[in-house]
Amino acid sequence: MGVFTYESEIVSAIPPAKMFKACVVDGDTLIPKIVPQAFKSVEYIQGNGEPGSIRKVTFAQGSQFNYMKQKVEALDKENFEYIYSVIEGDPLMNKLEKITYEIKLEASPDGGSICKTTSKYYTIGDIELQEEAIKEGKEKASGILFKAIEAYLLANPDAY
Repeated sequence: MGVFTYESEIVSAIPPAKMFKACVVDGDTLIPKIVPQAFKSVEYIQGNGEPGSIRKVTFAQGSQFNYMKQKVEALDKENFEYIYSVIEGDPLMNKLEKITYEIKLEASPDGGSICKTTSKYYTIGDIELQEEAIKEGKEKASGILFKAIEAYLLANPDAY
């Protein structure tokens, strides 16, 4: 098994506490509402969102993926840190044992936030991943999701 690590940052005009609440704490209900073209549903099949919980994400019709299961590894609401792993489903492409995402939101100098993400891809056997493909997919997915939540919060300033 090999591990491929990819780090990225996304800047937002939304303060960390508000963005963390929308993305992580309330993300299970908010995300399918604001990006229904990508996500059909998110439901816990074990636990309630605390570490050890497992949730099933069902993608919208027309997506390249059907579903994935994620395990919550760590949740620190005070420091805006969240770690979860994709443990089952189409995004693993029969090439990955799991994908772990470590997310940290920090305050930016302008009052917004910086979302720092470390993605770790655990391959099965000797499979090698193409860095450019990982980078492209990760940036597209996280950029769309993060910017959709940002747009929602800017349009609905009293929502959080």
